[in-house]
Amino acid sequence: MIPKSFFLFSVLFIMIFTSHLAKAQPNKGHHFKASIGLGVSIPFDEVDVSSVGFYTQGEYVFGITRWFGIRPYAGLMLASSTNNDVTLEQYDYKVSTNAFLLGGKIRLAIPIPWVAPYLETGIGVSLGSFKTITTLTNIEKDGFIMHIPVTYGLAIGRNHNFEIEITFYYHPTIDQYAAAAALGFSFPI
Repeated sequence: MIPKSFFLFSVLFIMIFTSHLAKAQPNKGHHFKASIGLGVSIPFDEVDVSSVGFYTQGEYVFGITRWFGIRPYAGLMLASSTNNDVTLEQYDYKVSTNAFLLGGKIRLAIPIPWVAPYLETGIGVSLGSFKTITTLTNIEKDGFIMHIPVTYGLAIGRNHNFEIEITFYYHPTIDQYAAAAALGFSFPI
């Protein structure tokens, strides 16, 4: 059996050193990308509580090559708890993220015509109001906190202008994830 780390390293190695041969990939050059979708907040604890809301984000895209790009971003996540579907023991549990998101990401994409899967990660800050209240955690915080974004997505279409993505914002200081399922559209500047 092949170790998982060796397999992942092999896939990444092949992707990096063969992607220059492909001609269809998210665009090179400067672009703007707008995304909108459903936002969710989820605590690290193993409890059945979450919040649902709105998510939007804009990115300025520096497409360095067809498989690599740098993306500064600004976004908004509004996801607040409601206690309609929880048990009596969980009635006081809450998780929410109402924040402005700002940061930078890098994108690695697999160059496939019409459908280009990609992975993004980076670092950023969230400015807003956060709550994570469960059995093991009791955190309410306002202000700036650090987050780590991770996005899995597909750039689709002839020019890869449309994107379907799932984005996670890992907030280690407040013991929660903010996540979004979004649709995006990019256009050249």
